[in-house]
Amino acid sequence: MRLLTVLATCLLTAACAVDGAVRHRAAAEITPEAFNSYVTTLASDEFEGRKPASHGEQVTIEYLEKEFLALGLQPANGGSFRQGVPMVEITATSDASLSVAAADGTRLPLRIGDDVVMWTKRVQPTVSLAPSELVFVGYGINAPEYGWNDYAGVDMRGKTAVVLINDPGYVTGDPTLFNGKALTYHGRWTYKYEEAARQGAAAVMIIHDTAPAAYGWATVRNSWMGPQLDLDSPDGNAGRVAIESWISGEAAGRMFQMAGLDLAALKASAAQRGFRAVPMGLKAEGGVRNIIRRSKSNNVAGVMPGSEKPDEYVVYLAHWDHLGRSLSLAGGDSIFNGAVDNATGVAGILSIARAYRSMMPRSKRSVLFLAVTGEESGLLGSAHYAEHPIVPLEKTAAVINLDGMAPLGRARDVVVIGAGASELEDYLADAARAQDRVVRPDPVPENGYFYRSDHFNFAKKGVPALYIDSGTDIRGRPAGWAKTQLDDYTAKRYHQVGDNYDPAWDISGIMEDLVLAFEVGARVASEDRWPNWRQGNEFRAARDASESARR
Repeated sequence: MRLLTVLATCLLTAACAVDGAVRHRAAAEITPEAFNSYVTTLASDEFEGRKPASHGEQVTIEYLEKEFLALGLQPANGGSFRQGVPMVEITATSDASLSVAAADGTRLPLRIGDDVVMWTKRVQPTVSLAPSELVFVGYGINAPEYGWNDYAGVDMRGKTAVVLINDPGYVTGDPTLFNGKALTYHGRWTYKYEEAARQGAAAVMIIHDTAPAAYGWATVRNSWMGPQLDLDSPDGNAGRVAIESWISGEAAGRMFQMAGLDLAALKASAAQRGFRAVPMGLKAEGGVRNIIRRSKSNNVAGVMPGSEKPDEYVVYLAHWDHLGRSLSLAGGDSIFNGAVDNATGVAGILSIARAYRSMMPRSKRSVLFLAVTGEESGLLGSAHYAEHPIVPLEKTAAVINLDGMAPLGRARDVVVIGAGASELEDYLADAARAQDRVVRPDPVPENGYFYRSDHFNFAKKGVPALYIDSGTDIRGRPAGWAKTQLDDYTAKRYHQVGDNYDPAWDISGIMEDLVLAFEVGARVASEDRWPNWRQGNEFRAARDASESARR
């Protein structure tokens, strides 16, 4: 028995060594030359900013199909690489208007683009906001699980909710409020509109503030002015509020002053338990006329079949879309090329596919490479996929998301967005040690990046998700250098026309990150166990339920 035990241990060790050697050889196919080729192509002017349902999409989809074929991937959707995503594009005409009036007739017109950015997701030619009472509802959160309800005692039907971005935990840093500094989904802008609609509100104004939003007013203007995309729903989004908007911090200050209210004091009050909504004594009025265009965009999916368990999957995920062309920038550069966001992520999954193509023997499980549409419009492509999966979600072992890889150079660390969530981080830690690196949690959890990228739609369905970000402890650079670079990118290039490929990029760190992502996925794809979320995680119950369905 002792001899058999020793023999079994030796065989297991040898098998692990062979697996590691196979992965190591395959990872050599992840090269700077291939990555740069993918990024420069996807971020070129020819792709016109990769706007869904545009000529830029057509060029992008054809390019991805060509590359998927060259990489030996098989069409994943019934003989096609494409999964159609029905969309509706709503473009507000230039005569959109919004103003606020006091009881004495004093009126505060809000300048579109400068003071307010507004739109509607209702699929109607004209959407009007009749004089609608403004109510300051703090953070606009109704979360029984946290013992919090900003809407308690107020009837919001027909009224306009004025809300703060983020959640009380961020402002106070109190770990007993929500998740402390780490943003919860209740702090996301998408949630603010969703909850106000559930409360019966007619409109929403989110007060912009750069720090808790994690981006400046220029990003708001570029992201929400012009055509707005949404999934084409049977009811034409009748359940959404009539007017969705952001109001700048400066304009909000004037509005509260007009109401005789102290915005700073109300912000402080809104972060405390027991806050109650405050009627502002003002009414908002305005509306938009819309140009409506229905279209179809596409997710692109290719599969590398598994050798033993082809009906089980590991998914590599990246969004291919960006913002297209500017409708307001006159002359000069008007194309949002989206080099970092997210030509790098798409180039990443293509580079990883190169490694799988050369890996022999093939992994037990199949590997799905999924480039989704509509992330910039609210994670639309991944939301559609999660509701209409090409491969069963209960048979999906893991999803690894690449979104915005920063060309900062080699790092001593790798950052996990939403750290502590799933067992996939154990795989990552093992792979990082082989690179003499350590795994660190997101240094700015208050920005809520976990809820802002496509893996979130998989997580809600229970699929364990790993979203890694570039490390911030850069070899050969002083402490704080990476943060300075990332802050500069956010302020000057994120969702702006300046997000272009630069031949001077140092992508050595991206190469190491791609090897990590490959190692994690290849290990999961080559074993029998099913990774799960950590005990107590918000997505664990959904995974446990899918495990029961799988059995």
